[in-house]
Amino acid sequence: QILQAVCERAADRAQFLPLRDFRNAGPGILEGLQNRQFICLDDVDCVAGEEEWELELFGLFNALNDSGGVLICSASAPVRESDFGLADLLSRFSRLPVFHLHELGESERIEALQVRAHHRGLDLPAETASYLLARSRRDMASLYALLDKLDTEAMKAQRRLTIPFVREVLELSQ
Repeated sequence: QILQAVCERAADRAQFLPLRDFRNAGPGILEGLQNRQFICLDDVDCVAGEEEWELELFGLFNALNDSGGVLICSASAPVRESDFGLADLLSRFSRLPVFHLHELGESERIEALQVRAHHRGLDLPAETASYLLARSRRDMASLYALLDKLDTEAMKAQRRLTIPFVREVLELSQ
């Protein structure tokens, strides 16, 4: 989702490509991508060890580097720990910064909801956020969508985000 968000933000200057979904299409699918400013390759490790893919990735990396483009990759582990056989490609990948992302815990989800609410001009007490977590889907996209709905409903009703108000909105949504 992060790679898709980057591409959405960059609009027609970017291309998102989930390699796991396009692996069977072959590495030719990468041709022409160097014309975009941002290339986001998801699951790049799924083509590790496949010579044709590695050569095409190497060419794409170099072309983007020459044109000032940006390559952003995701993998289930650091790419340097994957089974890439082409030493030059592995060397290029080792230049990229590595970020480890993990699923948010309960308190981190509450904090993320509170920060988002604050940016929208809302006060979301921790008790209300906990109530939301206990009674809705727990993925952040769903929680943010619910917060958007609560914001709209709170503005209409001129009410704060209290547990009784949230309970009413959730009951009406079902």
